[in-house]
Order: sequence, then C-alpha cells, then structure tokens
Amino acid sequence: MNDRAADLAEFHATDVQPHTLNVQEMEGGTQLSNVDDKSIALSDEKKGAISPVSILSFDNDEPTQEEQATLRFVADKLPWATFLVAVIELCERFTYYGISGPFQNYIQHSYHDPSGLPGALGLGQVGATGLTDFFQFWCYVTPIGGAIVSDQFLGKYNTIMYSAYIYLTGVTILFLTSLPTSIEHGAGTGGLIVAMIVIGIGTGGIKSNKIRVEKNGERVIVDPGVTVQRIYMIFYLCINVGSLSSVATTEMEKHTGFWTAFLLCLLMFCVGIVVLVGGKKYYVVRPPRGGIIVNAFRACWVGLVNKGRMGEFDRPIPEPISLRDIKKLYTDAAKPSYQEEHGRKHKTPWSDRFIEELKRGIVACKVFIFFPVYWLVYNQMLNNLISQAGTMELHGIPNDLMQNIDALTIIIFIPIIDRLVYPALRKIGIPFRPITRITMGFVCGKLCSLRKPKPILLM
Repeated sequence: MNDRAADLAEFHATDVQPHTLNVQEMEGGTQLSNVDDKSIALSDEKKGAISPVSILSFDNDEPTQEEQATLRFVADKLPWATFLVAVIELCERFTYYGISGPFQNYIQHSYHDPSGLPGALGLGQVGATGLTDFFQFWCYVTPIGGAIVSDQFLGKYNTIMYSAYIYLTGVTILFLTSLPTSIEHGAGTGGLIVAMIVIGIGTGGIKSNKIRVEKNGERVIVDPGVTVQRIYMIFYLCINVGSLSSVATTEMEKHTGFWTAFLLCLLMFCVGIVVLVGGKKYYVVRPPRGGIIVNAFRACWVGLVNKGRMGEFDRPIPEPISLRDIKKLYTDAAKPSYQEEHGRKHKTPWSDRFIEELKRGIVACKVFIFFPVYWLVYNQMLNNLISQAGTMELHGIPNDLMQNIDALTIIIFIPIIDRLVYPALRKIGIPFRPITRITMGFVCGKLCSLRKPKPILLM
C-alpha cells in the first residue's frame, strides 16, 4: 500500500530526512501531512497536537476503541533513502571504534615493547587510561556545541558536512603521526593529542545532528512509537556493526602496525563522506531555525534572575517547601503570556508550550542519574580490562580483541528482540516501555557481573 503516514522520528541526531516524507515540525512534535485521501489522521482536539498513538484508517474506517485494544501495533515502513543515513552512521562508528580500539596498547606500551605487546608511546597504564577516558569524554561533550552551531548558524546538513571534514583531518593526523618514522622521531604523543581534540570536534558536529491492511489481510495499527523504536533499533545495529571494526584494527596493530589500522579507518570514513555528499539530493536541507538549547538555557536564566523561580513573582515561597511546590514555582515567568501580563521584563522568543515542554524535559532528566555508574563500569572494557588481559596467557589472541564480544552480542540479539520479543509482548498486552527496558537492561548487567565465589581455605 502506498498510503502511509509521514511521521517518522528524526533519524538519530542529524535531522536529515528523506524527501519522500513531508513533515511539518511543531514545537512539541510533528504534524502529519501529505496523507492520501483514503487515510485519516486522528489528532487531539488541540490544534497542532498529535495523539499518543496516531492512527491511519483506510476507506474512512476509523479504528474503534475495541480495535485499538485488540489489533496489533506495528512499525511503519521506512523508505530506502533513510538507510543512507544509517550507512553514514556505520562508517563514522567504524572509524571511531576502529581507532579507539587499539588506543590502550598504542599509548601504554612502548615501540618494540619488551612484553611483546604492540605499542608506540610508552606512557604506561595510567597515562593510557587517562587519555582514552579524556577522548571519550571529549567526544560526548562536543555534540552540545555542535547542536548550537547547527541550530543557530549553519543548519544541520552543513554542520555535518564541515564536521566530517574536520573529523577526516583528525584521522589523517593520527595516521601520519603513527607511521614508524614519526614515532621514532617523537611525533607520536603530540600527534595523538591533537588528533583526539580534532576528532572530538568533528564528532560533536556529526552526532549533534493508522490502520493498514497487510498482504495477508491482517488489520494492524501503525504506531509512531513503534516506528521510533524500530528506527533506533536499526541505528543501534549499525553502530555495533561499525564497532566491529576494532576486530580488524586490533589484528592489524599486532601483525602489520598501528598505521595500517588507522589507514583502514581513514579510508572507511572517506566512504561515509562520499555517501553523505552523493545522497544530498535525497535529504531535506533546512536552514538554521534558532537553537532549542540556547532558548532552554535562556529560559532557565529567567528563572534564576527571578529569585530562583521561573514564575509567580509576587507569591511567597511556602514554608516548609516540598519538591512538588518547587516544581510549581518554576512555571510561568519565562512564558510570553506571563511577561505580557507583568510588564515584559525579559525577551521570550518562544511560546508558552515550549516552557511546558522544557519543564517536562528537565523532570525527565532524572532518569539519567544512574547512567554515570553504568558507563563507569562499561568503559573499563576499553582500557583497564585490556591492560589486565595483556598480563595473561593470550595464545596468539590480541589482548584488546575481547571488547568486541559486547558488539557481537548486541548484533545477534537486536533482531531477536525487535522482531520476536517486543512483538510477542505487545501481542499479549504487555507494554514494554522505555523505562522498563532500561530497568531490565540494568538488571541483566548486574546478573552478568555475578559469579560463584571461590572457596577460601582457612588455615
């Protein structure tokens, strides 16, 4: 069927959408458009708002409450052009993990190290762990700046393009300074640090940015939420396929040298740039439209200058104050309607709805409280556990190869979970929502860390 809702979520952080989709962006989401005459989009009574489950019906057959409760929810079909973005992401992740996989050995061990392990800089385990942690931190911080530049100045496509060239420059520096002659002349350490900074900047710009009748006659409901879930499953799959590059680069560092491993990543990133440039005609290239991040900080600043509140200047803070009261106080001062009523003390280039969404977003951030603990443990696979493996009997296996087991496991289980587990849970009426999935992920991670303790012989 050609009838399809054009309400696909923004793909990753790039906001590059295929031309086959006609999407009108709203402050709180998107409004369906370009829908076939046989399709009816069911939206909230409030203009511009979309219901939690947007449903399309054919032949004016709107779903009843019983149908919504009994029919199977499925993801919308994704146009092939969408997968060009996934290919670009795969190439970028191939490069990122391909160069970062050998970093621990490259930094820790010296050139022709007596231990027999491959190395170049000889900065020791502490220095290697510090630099690899800095590289990861830098690559996760710079997307904030990349998002601001994209929204305020360059637009998303141009930001991605220029950042890709910066990224390519950083990988080139890393490749050139990893050549044996560069290491022998002491250019390796300086080149690595410069490359890390440049690659991190490039990463910041790239990373910032219905009822249907099936062929078998089954009537199903096309759920945008399930579509978003499918999109992120595909992206996560591409990320982990790309991360398998460290399987090749760790073998290459052991047998042919680090420079060959970094050269492979350089060439693969060139492929990604070719796809990005060649596929430009398939994407909607939008001009800058103002920054959500900048406006969010400005709105929070309005709250701070109003005695730490976002609203209700004249109302005293209750004593004692509860958490619910604090949330209530941070409400109205940043809203244009409130500013008009109280003499407009601040410029508010946003709507009241934006402030309401900002409040919900800030409250939702509490889910990230547990993530630092997770990443603290997870990142040990990329540095200290590699050093620990280097002290063991390797039997010809590179000590930094074991980190790829994680990516292999994800690649195997993503199709199983996406195609079998989640549909089965939806079919029996179990809504496996994001918070539940995150919680189960933490539980599985904890179970994996458990092991049977060895008996202790008491003397």
